[in-house]
Amino acid sequence: MRIDLREVEEAAKELYIRALKRLPPDIKQGFDALARRESDAGAQRMLGTMIANIKVAEDTDNLLCQDTGIPIYNVWIGRGVEVDGMALKDAIRTGCARSTREHPFRSSVVHPTTRVNAQDSTGRGIPVINIDFTGERDALVIEMVPKGSGSENNSWLRMAIPAEGVDAIKTFVVDCVLEAGGKTCPPTIVGVGVGGTADLCVHLAKTAATRPLGTRCEDAEGAKLEAELSAAVNMLGVGPQGLGGDSTSFAVHVETAATHITMNPVAVNMQCHSARRARATFRPAGVEYGY
Repeated sequence: MRIDLREVEEAAKELYIRALKRLPPDIKQGFDALARRESDAGAQRMLGTMIANIKVAEDTDNLLCQDTGIPIYNVWIGRGVEVDGMALKDAIRTGCARSTREHPFRSSVVHPTTRVNAQDSTGRGIPVINIDFTGERDALVIEMVPKGSGSENNSWLRMAIPAEGVDAIKTFVVDCVLEAGGKTCPPTIVGVGVGGTADLCVHLAKTAATRPLGTRCEDAEGAKLEAELSAAVNMLGVGPQGLGGDSTSFAVHVETAATHITMNPVAVNMQCHSARRARATFRPAGVEYGY
């Protein structure tokens, strides 16, 4: 299957706009589940306000949050897909810039030292484009995740040692959630990476934080950690927007990788309650949009 790069550019543009305006169904269901379980009256009211904000934004075709975030595009290329990799990245970058100029919405991307804003959500190394491969033959998948600074600023890495065991992982995650407090605009998705190298571990945490609710870690030990930490985090009393209650997190998601015999890295990356993402799947019959 040969990919039309003009369609990729258009999809990259459309995905950014969709992600900023439409919350995925699993996150809406997550809100409903938290509201049913919440025991604190103030937290119930706060969740109600957040749910109402989501509905108003979608009903009026407005952004879910003013923070348009750092644009991240995750790409999966099928076995039978023919595409020029560099041209693919250029098309995504162009589409990202077009979305910001043509929609328009605020560009949140600046140079790290001069703080100059090009006003098109792009810059050196941005958008982030992660490319991987899929066993599906005739499919190209592009997922767009706008990662806001309220969540991204709450990121941590600890190079734990094996002798500290699994308890060190659990303690670190709980401490990070407490340190973040209301700064991540909870309820959150807490992404945890365990193992690998330092950089891989942080990437795993980001992957975990942006996974759909209801998914589970494919590693049985990771899935076990998810269940234990999800329960622990919602006993901390941080609550929605950090104002107290049971609803600190939708879930804790874990991703693992093998690591070195003398180390055990653990990373945490959080996603705020506006866990935005959008997806386009290219197949011979055309382009399908979803989440």
